[in-house]
Amino acid sequence: MRWNLRLAAANRGIWKASELQRMLAEHGLVISSGKMSGLWSGQPISVKLSDLNIICAVLGCGVDELLIPEPDKVHKTTDQQPQEQTGTGPETVTPRPRTGRSLPPV
Repeated sequence: MRWNLRLAAANRGIWKASELQRMLAEHGLVISSGKMSGLWSGQPISVKLSDLNIICAVLGCGVDELLIPEPDKVHKTTDQQPQEQTGTGPETVTPRPRTGRSLPPV
């Protein structure tokens, strides 16, 4: 996914992060300058859904304008396919002592 906040804001005449930060605060979303900088100029690591809801309301846009899918960056792993279980139940796990020695036979 590509984060597209800056372009979405520019399309609405908002050119400064501080201006958007003030508008968000008026709607109850107080964001620190550091977090606002990350939202404005980078790829945020995470965004709360409640925050995303307020951002969309302030900008008058949908999530589809803020988050742009990039399916070409998704890679299929073909190294190992998950093995099918044999349907008899969970596998029995035998604990081992911390000494590294095996347990005696049952």
